[in-house]
Amino acid sequence: MPLTRSLLLAVLSGCLAACVLTGPKFMKPTVSVVSVELIRASLLQQSFLVKFNIQNPNDRELPVSGVHAELSVMGERIASGVSNRGFLVPALGSADFEMTITANMGLALLKLARSQDERANSIDYDMTGAASLDLPFLRAVPFHESGSIALR
Repeated sequence: MPLTRSLLLAVLSGCLAACVLTGPKFMKPTVSVVSVELIRASLLQQSFLVKFNIQNPNDRELPVSGVHAELSVMGERIASGVSNRGFLVPALGSADFEMTITANMGLALLKLARSQDERANSIDYDMTGAASLDLPFLRAVPFHESGSIALR
C-alpha cells in the first residue's frame, strides 16, 4: 500500500510539473499614471483624483480587485491612497481606472522651498504601488513610475 501511494504521488507530481512547463507564459502588465487632478484642498490636506492606465500583454483578461499607491517627492512620501473598486482589464488590451489619493502638501512645499534655494529647475517624484489581482498564481502587480516636474 505505501508503494502505491508513493507511485500515485510521483505520477501526480509529474503531471503537475508537465502542466507548469507547458502552460502559457504570463507577462507582467504595466501600470502608468495618466493624469492627476486636484479635487479638494485645505491648509493641511489635499485630495487628488489620479487616473491610471493598466496594459495587459496577456491572452487572458486580468481581474483587478484593488489598487494602492504612494507618491513621494524628493524622497519624502507626501501622498497615499487605496481603492477596493474592482475592474477587468481585457486580454491584449488596456483599461483606465481612477482613485483618490490624499496628500500633505506641507511636506512637498518644504521640499520645494529647499530646492528653490538650491536653484533647481525641477523636482523629482516617484509613484509606487500595486494592483491586486484576483488570480491564484499572481496576487499583485507592483508598479513604479519616476519623473520630474519642471519648476520654471
